[in-house]
Order: sequence, then structure tokens, then C-alpha cells
Amino acid sequence: MPTQSLILYGLRGVGKTVLLGRISLDGENEGLTPVEIEAPEGRSLPGILAPALRFALLRLNRKVAAKEALKVAMGALASFVRAAKLRFSDVEVGLEFDPLPGTADSGDLELDLIDLLQSIGRAASERNTAVVLVIDELQYVAENELAALITALHKANQRQLPITLVGAGLPQILGQMGRAKSYAERLFEFVPVGPLDPASADEALRVPAAVQGVEFEDSAIAEILDKTEGYPYFLQEWGKHAWNEAKTSPISRQDAERATELAIAELDASFFQVRFDRLTPAEKRYMRAMAELGPGPHRSKDIANVLGRAMSAVAPIRNRLITKGMIYSPSHGDTAFTVPLFDGFMRRIMPTLD
Repeated sequence: MPTQSLILYGLRGVGKTVLLGRISLDGENEGLTPVEIEAPEGRSLPGILAPALRFALLRLNRKVAAKEALKVAMGALASFVRAAKLRFSDVEVGLEFDPLPGTADSGDLELDLIDLLQSIGRAASERNTAVVLVIDELQYVAENELAALITALHKANQRQLPITLVGAGLPQILGQMGRAKSYAERLFEFVPVGPLDPASADEALRVPAAVQGVEFEDSAIAEILDKTEGYPYFLQEWGKHAWNEAKTSPISRQDAERATELAIAELDASFFQVRFDRLTPAEKRYMRAMAELGPGPHRSKDIANVLGRAMSAVAPIRNRLITKGMIYSPSHGDTAFTVPLFDGFMRRIMPTLD
């Protein structure tokens, strides 16, 4: 029986990708067929789906000769790819299968995805498994293509076919999926992923160290929790540097303070910088105006006031930043960073707005 599709959502650095990987591994250990996909910015859904689904079908076929349902699914994928190549320039995949005329070849993405996913679902059922589409960075899928995927999954679900989705995205994915299809909230379970609470963050630092016979002073833990705000990625970075700085156990507050300097320098040069480099000068100024107001969220009107411009004049910049996954709107009229601690980075790299 198919289960409800699952969407993890949250800011950068909360561990969504790690959770997806664990879900995929656990599913494989249970006899499922996970298909791991990342949705890069600017790629089409057919462009990222086709190679992954080819791999899934080859996995279904590798131990036992193809039965009828699997042969149909292979032909459906070949038809889908041939039709998609006429509309999407980034569909590049080699296929060993012949197209199946009349299946997934209409050129209408929604209709073709319905045919394709149902064919794959039947092939999975024939193999007594389930195909799980594990898609990261889901917010980069265009809304019209997202709508087609939601519809296809909905139709497969109605027919009790064993194909489902486990996805992850930034907080804006909730609004995107709701706009794409109004029934998305019924089809998917949306699970927020956020920073760790203080007790869990404390444990995340102490337990791995204790395995190696190393302890933390309480004051060192307090310093790290204060600076990282409990975000798992940052806890990992601060913990690494504190470990490297400490000469003896226990790790001291002084070690943690030095770790703060080193972790921030490393994040500035990599984690933060790669995101900053994707921005236009106007987008950088908008982000710097946000940082001027603090961590956020901020009213969009207040950001425009810092820039000395009308809100309508900077709205296109805000929209581009949302599309790039740099900011999101937690509620109507509000704007917030998708990358924790990014306000501090913006103030360091751009000391002033000018």
C-alpha cells in the first residue's frame, strides 16, 4: 500500500539533506527502491527525473528478466524522454529501451508524468517493492512542473501504486506546492526541520567526544550553543574547531572561543561566500539592508526604507532572491534569510550599504 508522501522543510544547515540520505538508506534496507535526485537551480523536472528513473528501472531489472509491467515502464520512459526533449533542452539521457507509442508521449508534461509514474508503479508492484523519489532542493522545481509532479503522484496514489515522494526544500516550498495544487496539503505530510533544542545540541557535542574519552566544560558548551543557535551544521563546525584547538580534556571555554573565530572565518570563505557570489549588486544591497535590521524576519517595507526606495521598486529584487533560495517570506509582508547567521556575514563582508 502506498504511504503519504513526505516533505521536509527548513532553513539551510538544519540537516535536511542528511535526513534524506538516512531515509533513503533505511528504505533500501527495507527492500524499497529509492531514487536520489537533487534539483539544481535552473534545471527542468524532466531533465533531472529521466536519468534517475532510468537508473531505477535498471535496478528493478538487474536480477530477474523483465516481466510485462517492467517492459511497459521502460517503453514509457523512452517515450517520455523523446517527447520531453522537444520542450526541454536539458533532457540528456541514453536509453536502452524502445519507445512505447501512445504512452507518456503526448508532449503535455502533466499527462505524460501520469502515464510514466503509473507505469513505474506497476513495475515496482510486479517486483514487490516501492519506488521512492528522494528529491532534495525541491524549491528549485518550477511551479508548473511541480504541479505536474503533484498530479502524477496523486493519480498513482489513487490507484494504490507503490510510488511515492520524499522531498526536502526551503520554507518557501510550502507556498509553492500550495499554489501549484491546492490539494497538496492533503497529499503530503509537511515536516518542519529546525535547530536543535539546547539539551539536544548539548548532547550532539558531548556524546561523540565522550566516545573518544574527551569532555567539554559547561562554559565551552554555553559558548558554542550561543554562537551556533543550535543549527546542526554550525554545531558540527564549531565542534570540529574546538576539538582541534584543545590540547587536553576537558575542552575549555577558551578553546570554544578560538573555535568561534576559526569557524566564522571558514564559513565566510565557503558556506556563506558561495551564496554571496551568486548575487547581483542590487541583490547584495537588499541583503545588506536586511542585515542592517538584524537577523529577522523583517517587514518588507522596513527593508525598502533602509534602501531609501519604494517597496514596489525593490519587489522584483526580493522576488529574485526568493527564487534563488536566499530569502523567504515566513508570513505575508515579512522577509527572512534562509541561511542562519547570514546577517552577520553580510555586515562583515559589506560594512556599509554603499
